[in-house]
Amino acid sequence: MTGKAVIITAAVLGALSVGIGAFGAHGLESTLTANNRVETFETAVKYQFYHTLALLLLGVLMLNYDQSQFNVAAICFIVGIAIFSGSLYTLSLTNMTWLGAVTPIGGLAFILGWAYLALGAYKAL
Repeated sequence: MTGKAVIITAAVLGALSVGIGAFGAHGLESTLTANNRVETFETAVKYQFYHTLALLLLGVLMLNYDQSQFNVAAICFIVGIAIFSGSLYTLSLTNMTWLGAVTPIGGLAFILGWAYLALGAYKAL
């Protein structure tokens, strides 16, 4: 991925974070309450937004430094958002509890993303 592509991806994911959060608070409130998953949904939105900001930072770094670790970190953050937040969104809406077993895979992707960000920064800066 290029720095530009990562920044654009972060912008799209940021907009989705706000939209999903607002829709959850207003349009899905009764479903989330009925499933007792308001807090789960909020966690998904928070983690998506935090890692979207990290992705934005990575895009800026990638514009200035050619480190393969930054590319791996960006991919890990995107995969983490898809799996971690995606599984929690789905769990919140469907109450399919087996999805809780998938969520840690996304968490592992987040951890790897931060590790690769650190390694890339160590090498580049």
